[in-house]
Amino acid sequence: MTDRRKADGARAEALAAEHLLARGWVIVARNWRLKEGEIDIVARDGPSLVFVEVRSRGSGTRSGSPEESVGAVKRRRLRLMAERFLLAHRWDGPCRIDVVAVVLDPQGQALRLAHYPDVA
Repeated sequence: MTDRRKADGARAEALAAEHLLARGWVIVARNWRLKEGEIDIVARDGPSLVFVEVRSRGSGTRSGSPEESVGAVKRRRLRLMAERFLLAHRWDGPCRIDVVAVVLDPQGQALRLAHYPDVA
């Protein structure tokens, strides 16, 4: 992964966290990792525990939109990681998986941020 992609990914995650916090969510964890993968953000939305996948693209990219990168395989991996988190942390309430898609300009500013609840 290039330094630019890493920086864009970190910037998109920061923007997503700001978006969630502005809506009153509580961030529980960021970049929770196991050998099987990573959960970008775990947050509380009222009574729900939400696993948030952040996807980003630069403006003018030819690789499609951030939303298009969340296919069946990625959704399956997100469910697996959510299950692993729930096994490691006691939680009896409702939970779901959301996606936050961010398109960045060359300076790292959000041209578009879209939040998709309950995708997997």
